[in-house]
Amino acid sequence: MKGVRNWLFSQLLSKSVVSSRPLLGSDSFFGEENKEHVDEDQDGEVAQATTIVPPTAPHTSDSGGSLENQEDLALEQSQHSSNRVKVDVLTMIEDLQVQFFRLLQRIGQTSNNLLVEKVLYRIHLATLIQVGESDLKRVNLERGKAREKAAEQEAAGIPESSFTFRVLVLGKTGVGKSATINSLFDQAKTATDAFQPATDRIQEIVGTINGIKVSFIDTPGLSQSSSGNMKRNKKILFSVKRYIRKSPPDIVLYFERLDLINKNHADYFLMKLINEVFGPAIWFNTILVLTHCSSALPEGPDGYPVSFESYVSHCSELLQQNIHQALSDPRLENPVLLVENHPQCKKNIMGEKVLPNGQAWRSHFLLLCICYKVLGSINTLLKFQNCIELGPLAANTRLPSLPHLLSSILRRRNTTSPSDVDYDIEAILIRDNEEDEYDDLPSIRILTKSQFEKLSNSQKKEYLDELEYRETLYLKKQLREEYQRRKEIKLLKHRDSEHNDNNGDLQASPEAEAVLLPDMAVPPSFDSDCPVHRYRCIAVDDQWIVRPVLDPQGWDHDVGFDGINLETAMEMNKNVFTSVTGQVSKDKRFFNIQSECAASYMDSRGSSYTLGLDVQSSGTDRIYTVHSNAKLGNIKHSHPGIGLSLISFKRNCYYGVKLEDTISIGKRVKLVANGGRIEGAGQMAYGGSIVATLRGEDYPVRNDHLSLTMTVLSFDKETILSGNVESEFRLSRSMRLSVNANLNTRKMGQICIKTSSCEHLQIALISGFTILRALLRRKEIETM
Repeated sequence: MKGVRNWLFSQLLSKSVVSSRPLLGSDSFFGEENKEHVDEDQDGEVAQATTIVPPTAPHTSDSGGSLENQEDLALEQSQHSSNRVKVDVLTMIEDLQVQFFRLLQRIGQTSNNLLVEKVLYRIHLATLIQVGESDLKRVNLERGKAREKAAEQEAAGIPESSFTFRVLVLGKTGVGKSATINSLFDQAKTATDAFQPATDRIQEIVGTINGIKVSFIDTPGLSQSSSGNMKRNKKILFSVKRYIRKSPPDIVLYFERLDLINKNHADYFLMKLINEVFGPAIWFNTILVLTHCSSALPEGPDGYPVSFESYVSHCSELLQQNIHQALSDPRLENPVLLVENHPQCKKNIMGEKVLPNGQAWRSHFLLLCICYKVLGSINTLLKFQNCIELGPLAANTRLPSLPHLLSSILRRRNTTSPSDVDYDIEAILIRDNEEDEYDDLPSIRILTKSQFEKLSNSQKKEYLDELEYRETLYLKKQLREEYQRRKEIKLLKHRDSEHNDNNGDLQASPEAEAVLLPDMAVPPSFDSDCPVHRYRCIAVDDQWIVRPVLDPQGWDHDVGFDGINLETAMEMNKNVFTSVTGQVSKDKRFFNIQSECAASYMDSRGSSYTLGLDVQSSGTDRIYTVHSNAKLGNIKHSHPGIGLSLISFKRNCYYGVKLEDTISIGKRVKLVANGGRIEGAGQMAYGGSIVATLRGEDYPVRNDHLSLTMTVLSFDKETILSGNVESEFRLSRSMRLSVNANLNTRKMGQICIKTSSCEHLQIALISGFTILRALLRRKEIETM
């Protein structure tokens, strides 16, 4: 259901119909982020008007038992069931639709209007999100019932409830803001002047249009964008912000003259200033108003005036592009209202001023404002959260999914140093009783190829089995000796450190004197015929491993270097070591980084404690993960552990915890169980898995194994179970087979089979069959 809501909000944003997100309660619009600008220049700020209409105070009782009555009322309301709440919400939505249809009749609009149909459709979708399955039938019948009820009330002359909306007017000086207000009221409500600014203060103008109470907040005109006018414009905008803080408007009108549209994008700085003062939320409820629509049209390439529709479309696109650049987000699309206030403007039979295309702009203005108000009321009534954020971060990134973050928390992390001993493998090697068996084996004669061909099939099999058995014993002996050597080196270092603490530093062995080699000759021109400079790199010590990241399809395809990869592991102390791995890439637009840094402490009993920081790029932002893990190693055949994680992405924080345990049964069976929870951004996810692994007889020399995994995930009121089978074994001495299959409760799964061989090259013919089948299928599609 949440996906439908997100889709609905995206539809509301992408279309030219008014948005359902009101300015009421918007943190970015009425927050304190620019308080330092609001408090400055108090003496020189723009004066406010005195004709302010105060909001109606709520009714209060003077009774001494008002507190008890409020407590009883709260207790009574808390006892209502959810079904009762849904019924009340549907009733209020139905009353709002009835009022909407009555207002449409009042302004002479029909429900067949395309804009009206879009608004009703979105109200229907928003209602479906809130109701349950039992109320679907009622919702489907709601529109027709509301239309009939509205017609009956209008015919009976029943007075409607108060429907008002407040409009904020913004725009440059001389674009016709005050003149438009006078035209809407059909009387001179405010002074106008064709030669100088007529509005020098913020004033609220209240009146009635077609029986609808409308309140306009007229503001002083803004100046053309320049370094000298930016300070004055900022004062005006901050004064407007203070004025509307307690009683925010429902609609914002941004005015511009159609005949003086700036084609050089000079208005971008003015719109960017509006965006900085009020926040991006102001553009959700903004209508672009183009005045002087009856002015002479410019000439086209053929010498004749361009059509009215094409010129309006071109100017509207220029204005919308300025808004997109100010927001750094091209998703928003504002509706456009065309206005003509000239006294000699043509009128229709109803006495309304009409545009050159025959549209009565006054009725269209009322229709847009009513749609804004109705959708805003529906949004407030259904308590929709503001899911849309404008800006470069909102356009280029998205929030990570909790299941993905949970899987990263549950991921097993290696906590052993490269110089340390893997105690699990060491225990398996110690339990083997084959330490001296290889040395006790009798010598064997190695046959040549011609001698081997002369043997019978049974003799060949016995000979190869014997060689394989000896090879396995030899590899185990080498692995055991390697682990023993590493333990001795570690013990020797420990003794040397103790000796140095008592007797001073040991005499360092003389090092070879460094010789500075002459630099190679590089031509002054970096031409492609002399690519010597491309392959030069900095040589570092053995602690850092630096490798280039090659990408032939990257932006610099001639060189192919897309970034660098860094790896290091350093032993800081006897039981403390650090590791850093990461990859950094940079092109002409983006910088990407993926890194993992960790510091671990291991005691003599095998317990380990790790603290790490992971950084990963996500669009233009970074995901930071701080994780800590503790694993106990002093329990026989068991290694329990616990982990904590804190993930920060944009303005959201996610907290996660996990528990895990590893149980070894003999040297061949291993059980790993883990479970975790993550919470953040108002969501929560649970998950866990159990992995049972059966190793081969020759482990750890040969990696034959069979693993069974069961995973459970609970997220957004949905639980998903999945199973996975993974196996890798040898079919013969020269062929290996790997099988991986998984299936979940969503009836989705995958089977992957991989085969590798050093003798049976005919297996590669399978790829030829796949390519041929793809070509035939493509040919069939082209012929259809």
